[in-house]
Amino acid sequence: MNTILTILLVIALMGVIGVLGFGLYTLLRGGEISRKHSNTAMRWRVLLQGIALLVFAIILWLGR
Repeated sequence: MNTILTILLVIALMGVIGVLGFGLYTLLRGGEISRKHSNTAMRWRVLLQGIALLVFAIILWLGR
């Protein structure tokens, strides 16, 4: 069970890094359409960070 949660945590963190990179790329590219995509990517980043924190909290809780 703990291994599955660890794998989920790694996947969530890789997703956060990927979305953060995409959001920064679109933000630096500039333009109105780019700004819209950047804002959407940052919302996804916040969601993925929340999921990663939830999985991390579950791992810590189960590890007690």
